[in-house]
Amino acid sequence: MAFDKLPEPWLRGSWQEVPPVQRAVLHALQSADEDLKRWCGGLTHEQISARPFGLPSVAFQLRHIARSLDRLLTYAEGRSLTDEQLVALKMESDSGERREDLFSELASAICQSTARIRAVEVNEFDEGRRVGKKGLPTTVAGLLVHIADHTQRHVGQAITTAKIVALPRP
Repeated sequence: MAFDKLPEPWLRGSWQEVPPVQRAVLHALQSADEDLKRWCGGLTHEQISARPFGLPSVAFQLRHIARSLDRLLTYAEGRSLTDEQLVALKMESDSGERREDLFSELASAICQSTARIRAVEVNEFDEGRRVGKKGLPTTVAGLLVHIADHTQRHVGQAITTAKIVALPRP
């Protein structure tokens, strides 16, 4: 699909059945998915794993986006991270995964996150939540907004790195 020919997700009139806060987060995830496919989807394995100028690789960004969605939604749901999530966090910088596996993990994370975000009830927004080892305070709404912000931040980093590694070499 030629996403560059469509208006941005938030201008398509989609997700109208979803309350506004969740809708905005879903649009951010949809935009992230489309942007990553557009700018990073054609990279080779070598390009996706490259760390130009010491920057984190596109592979790292894809893994981090996918896995942080799961962690942040776990906190939003009022649960603590599992041992499996903590191991996955420590492995985000590892390399060697095939590009197809990275995009598959990302697609799965976005799909699962969409369902989890849709399941949040509006009356939960002001409920307090604790994040991380220090148990820093926030709310369900704060976590939802951060999911959109954080995802978009890492999409931008992935795209910048993708543009650098895709430059023709002399």
